[in-house]
Amino acid sequence: MKKILITIMTILCVFGSLSSTHAEQPGLDYKKFGKIATAIVTEDYPGQQVVEYKYVGRERLAENKVVDSFQYEVMVNGQKKIVTVKITHDNSVGKELTIALEEK
Repeated sequence: MKKILITIMTILCVFGSLSSTHAEQPGLDYKKFGKIATAIVTEDYPGQQVVEYKYVGRERLAENKVVDSFQYEVMVNGQKKIVTVKITHDNSVGKELTIALEEK
């Protein structure tokens, strides 16, 4: 009985650590691609104030290809502009990036 309990506890610990590692990965991606998106916005709108920033979400395009979307509210000469940055990347490799910026 004691061996069964130890085995069950070991399995639960392993699954718990795997699920927490997997759960942390999207957060790391979010931060990494959020920094890239912010750098693009500040480069395209130099000296303009970024008022609001929001992570819109992730869309899966293919098995390993995803799009992370970020939305910014930028004050340009006193007018509010909504800027969306979409970063398409290969989720398995993480090295191929396509960045699209759209202003509304």
